[in-house]
Amino acid sequence: MKTIEREVVIEFEERKSKFIGYAKPVQSKIEAEEFIMSIRNRHRDATHNCSAYKVIDNGQEYFKVDDDGEPSGTAGKPMGEIINYMEVDNVAVVATRYFGGIKLGAGGLVRNYAKTAKLALIEGNIIDFISKKNYLLDFSYDKIGEIDSIINDEDIENKDFNERVTYRVKIAEDVYKKLKDMKDIIIIDL
Repeated sequence: MKTIEREVVIEFEERKSKFIGYAKPVQSKIEAEEFIMSIRNRHRDATHNCSAYKVIDNGQEYFKVDDDGEPSGTAGKPMGEIINYMEVDNVAVVATRYFGGIKLGAGGLVRNYAKTAKLALIEGNIIDFISKKNYLLDFSYDKIGEIDSIINDEDIENKDFNERVTYRVKIAEDVYKKLKDMKDIIIIDL
């Protein structure tokens, strides 16, 4: 299974219409829909905010496309086909279009929405998907250096320093196994 490495934004112009493509790796249907809504809110003044996502969450596949007012099948569907063609999962793509005054026709819309999705996915750097889970780690201050050497900074969502240290993390199975083998650390599955 493949996904993209990072959230990205691409942009190009076609016959005076401005296309802005957003792609983000996501772990759940809810995360995909929240991402799409955040882009729609950011570009409320856009002519269209078309989207597609494909998520495999707990063995269930969710696949959804949305033309957002473009002629049926000319925006979301070609974006979804690019996701499938490039064999990428757990990803959400949004194409924001500002109409430039020149009609592109159905074929032009299909080509440009597909192009938007493809450029965004390529820019996001397609990688092998690594499943990650949320955990709460509780440990003493003397373990900070050892734990920080095992966990990547981008996997740490929150740090609390009280009587003991608490990290909220999203980590892969191999990292979990390393932490589980350590002494004086409490790991809570969230």
